[in-house]
Formats: sequence, C-alpha cells, structure tokens
Amino acid sequence: MHHKLLFIDDHAVVIEGYKSILSFNCDNHTFESHSVHSAQEAHQHLTDKANNTIYQFVFVDYTLPECEELQLFSGEDLIPIIRKHQPQSKIVIITSHTEHFLLFSLYKNHALDGILIKSDFTANEFLKSFETICNGNSYYSQTMLEALKRIKALDFYLDLLDMKIILLLNQGIKTKNLNDHLPLTTSAIDKRKLKIKQFLNIEKGNDEDIIREAKKQRFI
Repeated sequence: MHHKLLFIDDHAVVIEGYKSILSFNCDNHTFESHSVHSAQEAHQHLTDKANNTIYQFVFVDYTLPECEELQLFSGEDLIPIIRKHQPQSKIVIITSHTEHFLLFSLYKNHALDGILIKSDFTANEFLKSFETICNGNSYYSQTMLEALKRIKALDFYLDLLDMKIILLLNQGIKTKNLNDHLPLTTSAIDKRKLKIKQFLNIEKGNDEDIIREAKKQRFI
C-alpha cells in the first residue's frame, strides 16, 4: 500500500530518522512525504488552496516554533487545522512531554490516532504504532498509557476544567485573570481551587503551593 505522509517537526534530522524507520516495515508499505518545520509553515501548507495532496498520515511534534500572529503555540493548535483541511488523515502527536494533565488533555480533546512519547521511542515502537494505526486502531506508547490509567482513576474528582486551572497557573496566569481563559466566574474558579487544594492535600497555601505539589505528583 502506498501512503502520503506529512511530517511537522522543526528538526529535519529527526524527520529523516522517522522516514528511515518506516522504510523497514514488513508489509510492503511505500511512502512519499512532505516536511514542514514550524507551526506557521504548517499552517501555510495546509491552507494552501493550490495544494491538492491528500495525506494518509500527519505526524506532528508537540513542541514547535510558535506563531503568535496565528495563535499557534504548539503542535496541538494545528490539530483543528489538519482536521479541516485533511479530514481523512490519521493524526499522530509526538512529544517529549510526560506531564499527565497535558497528555490527558490531548487524549480527551482531540481523539488522536496516536500519541507517542519520545522517552518511549524505539524503531520497533514507531513501526508498531504505524501498523496499528494502519489497521484502524489507535496507538498510545507506554508512558501515555500510564498517564491515562492514573488520570482516569481520579477523573471522578478532578475534571478537565480543574486540570486546566492547574495548567494555566503553571503557565504563570494569575488567579484574577483565569476567567479570561476559562468559561467560569471568579467565584466558580475559587471553589474549584479549593477542591484542587483538598485533592492535593494542601491544607493552607497559595497558587505556588498548588503548582509545587502538582509537579511533585507528576501531574504537570
């Protein structure tokens, strides 16, 4: 079977490595590929009306050079654009991030075909993920599976908005500005922060204590 692949990664050498690994597949898959190296370049390529290439797979590095003008700050921000312009594509996110809340957010919000953590990476892992996705299944590497198992175990207590509050605090967003980023009132945010502190076993503390404890427990 022949596949057209799009790689979105700011390291050309890494992309060549991915292509080399895929060439060793055992099922006679053949490939042609195109590479872009920033969020802006990816946006330009995907939205180019002269581009009529249909990609079967899009591999996206989570960490990319940002484009503030287009509000593209990571590979995650490209997912809706890929869905719009390449709706048939299988989307695989590749990341070095291991923070459980971030990984769970990717899983919950985007229904990705694959999420691969670089620390899990081997040639065999990459080939296995490709074959699994080709067969119509999703593929998550081991660290991702561990994050899902842990977060799902506490999903009854913290929801996505609670997790988002913690992630925003970790990004340096002040409590008074959180409702600029969330569909919540200030009083609702305060109630959720109290619940978060109870969950993290913080009897008394501020935002820095939430961040410190969340990091200690590997949530961020």
